[in-house]
Amino acid sequence: MSLRFVARIPERRFDVDLEVPAGQTLALLGPNGSGKSTLLAAAAGLLRPSDASISLDGRVLARVEGGSTRTWLPPHERQVGLLAQQPRLFPHLSALDNVAFGPRSRGTSRAAARRVAGEWLRRVDLADLGHRRPGQLSGGQAQRVAIARALAADPDLVLLDEPLAALDVDVTPALRQTLRTVLAGRTAVIATHDILDAVLLADAVAVIDGGRIVEHGPTREVLTRPRSPFGARIAGLNLVAGVADGDALRTTAGTVVHGRTAGERVTDGSPVVAIFRPSAVAVYLDAVPGSPRNVFDATVQTLEPYGDLVRVRADGLNADVTPAAVADLGLAPGTRVRLVVKAAEVEICPAAP
Repeated sequence: MSLRFVARIPERRFDVDLEVPAGQTLALLGPNGSGKSTLLAAAAGLLRPSDASISLDGRVLARVEGGSTRTWLPPHERQVGLLAQQPRLFPHLSALDNVAFGPRSRGTSRAAARRVAGEWLRRVDLADLGHRRPGQLSGGQAQRVAIARALAADPDLVLLDEPLAALDVDVTPALRQTLRTVLAGRTAVIATHDILDAVLLADAVAVIDGGRIVEHGPTREVLTRPRSPFGARIAGLNLVAGVADGDALRTTAGTVVHGRTAGERVTDGSPVVAIFRPSAVAVYLDAVPGSPRNVFDATVQTLEPYGDLVRVRADGLNADVTPAAVADLGLAPGTRVRLVVKAAEVEICPAAP
């Protein structure tokens, strides 16, 4: 079932136009307060926008025009499953009966609903724990039951709001693999801060910031060639914004950044971004030797372990260097440095609209 979502909430500065093709999972990325939960709540029927047109495969879930409601299906009639950070299981019911609740609410007989629930518990590797109540389950087990409960009703759309955020790091990989399996072929939207959720679960990524979609495309494309500051940050890349100036980028401060356009046509004066990896950045204290390179004068803010390297954060840019280089250069917060990257390592492309 394809999702068509258009909604506007002026008081929240929320204005989103989005489509998710049938059978695909969309990862919704964005900083706190960007509108991720607002989008999920509106799609689930828990929040009524000022203007909205929301449909599932042509079936209208909501139509609101200028504050006047034309069509509004309540949550229980939408065929939408919502999974939040907390499992929110019914404490007085067993795991099996929690999962059976969805089919029962749609009129399925008790026996048939319990058969469906048993199958879903098997799919999330909890077939032998169906008799336990939520208080007897670990956090990871309870979230698996919540996943099974959300899907046992066979929803047309699955919405997941940071479903792994509250779990221990040791539990997360296995549960992510469970989601990868059970979401295959389903239409789903997962709001997350975790880059691995996008990489391992999603067919496409949308970046939402300030209540608007600023990037949307296939997962690999968005995460390797981000067009927005948040997209670059979550992808672990450096991004410099400016306007096109010939085959280069010019920032508002007048800095010129040379790079390659990878075949994309850009018009002089149009908004563009320069993207490059922290591992491509060299750090110097003084003059930069040799051939034409991009040079950024900056002040070190922090030094952080990054695998077997050290990530140097300086005035919004990052460089990955060896611990030996940190010692040789005497790097510390407050050190003035010159960050250097070859033009061949920089990709210049149109900025997010």
